[in-house]
Amino acid sequence: MAHTYIRFDFGTEEEKAQQARHKLDGWRQAFRLDKRVQYKMDRPASDATESAAKSEPAGQENPAPAKTKGKPAKPVGKPAAKPAEAPAKPAAAANGKVGLLVRLYFSAHEKLSEQRWIDRIPSEEPFKSASPKIIHQHDPEFEATDQQFESLS
Repeated sequence: MAHTYIRFDFGTEEEKAQQARHKLDGWRQAFRLDKRVQYKMDRPASDATESAAKSEPAGQENPAPAKTKGKPAKPVGKPAAKPAEAPAKPAAAANGKVGLLVRLYFSAHEKLSEQRWIDRIPSEEPFKSASPKIIHQHDPEFEATDQQFESLS
């Protein structure tokens, strides 16, 4: 199966990137595109390491409850974790660029569906201002984009 990438550069607009991610999630659920449309957020390495370091302590503070009979235990400290995460988003947006890498992965007999999504995604509102770049499998930068997509978490 051939696949195509669409690269979006949102600059420092984290809010628009989150709107775009949310819109892609809605489409994936509504049209059952789970494996056909995949995306990953692309942030600079410094922001990724900072956010990973911030998320690790939160994960260690709230261990998963053990399986027991009876009522499940409520997680302790859950409300305290949300206010700590809220200030992190504007800080990440102020520090660096935010990009979105979308992979369209349609089989050979779904060429019309693939073309419709290639036309639709960049024309919708949160994606328009993000300077979309479509990368097909025969383009010279395809290999680098493919490796970048696989390396993103």
